Amino acid sequence: MSTLRKSMEEYLTMRRRLGFKLHEAGQRLEDFVCFMERHRASHISASLALTWAQKSPSVQPVIWAQRLGVVRGFARYLSAFDPHTEIPRAELLPHRYHRRAPYLYTDEETQKILAAALALPPESGLRRWTYFTLIGLLSVTGLRPGEAVNLELEDVDLKECVLTVRGSKFGKSRWVPIHSSTRDALADYLRRRARCLAGRPETHVFITSQGKPLSGDMVSHTFTALTREIGLRDSSAKRAPRLIDYRHLFAVTTLARLDRSGKDPVRWLPVLSTFLGHQWARDTYWYVEQHPELMKQAMKRLERRWKDMS
Repeated sequence: MSTLRKSMEEYLTMRRRLGFKLHEAGQRLEDFVCFMERHRASHISASLALTWAQKSPSVQPVIWAQRLGVVRGFARYLSAFDPHTEIPRAELLPHRYHRRAPYLYTDEETQKILAAALALPPESGLRRWTYFTLIGLLSVTGLRPGEAVNLELEDVDLKECVLTVRGSKFGKSRWVPIHSSTRDALADYLRRRARCLAGRPETHVFITSQGKPLSGDMVSHTFTALTREIGLRDSSAKRAPRLIDYRHLFAVTTLARLDRSGKDPVRWLPVLSTFLGHQWARDTYWYVEQHPELMKQAMKRLERRWKDMS
């Protein structure tokens, strides 16, 4: 084991004992250390950290900044023991987060994405079924991509049709009921997964063809390739589709369905907020202002109220 890898494990252990989950950050740091080992580098340098952070040209600049931030935190820790460590400056890859308008998928587009996932090379083994099931699950449950990627076998109750999302954003856990058709799709995937593993232990639900857990970067890269293949993404696209947009679509579809059925979406908003794992109901209101149909429905309700008052 290299000195850098040993230091990484000590760093992650220390931070997790302080209460940090570090699911995505841990996977990214593991990838960075592998990169350093391939380059036979025993000390972190800003130039190598920058090269690693930008190694995926297809992702958004904010992901580059996040990746470099993971290294920066590790480098600060390591600099206390290794004076040769360079801490990447904050001015490198600066990117302030701006909440993007979501991409609202049509049913036809989702079907094309799922078909493209199944069309991944057969020699990739389980990979095509992993992405077909993962993307399908996100499209019908409103889960955050990271929540789905982090699901473990004990979190899937096929008998009761319930998923348990543990310690997600803000440290909250919740139950997410699923439809029987979703249960059947998960059951089919788990059978294929078991054949792929052939008795090898692995707790994560979604895995690679080599039997390893997926990483968020891996999923993002594959989804980018799938959407580009079916024509949803090009160099001129200002609103390239993202997996997280399925969460938005689930929320607005639910609210629109409530309104069409004669129910007041406002009264049901706290329920939806709990279902989605939001810390505050006001976080769920953002979905309303970003969807044309819901805005029209809100205006109609406001007009009716004005008439009643006049």
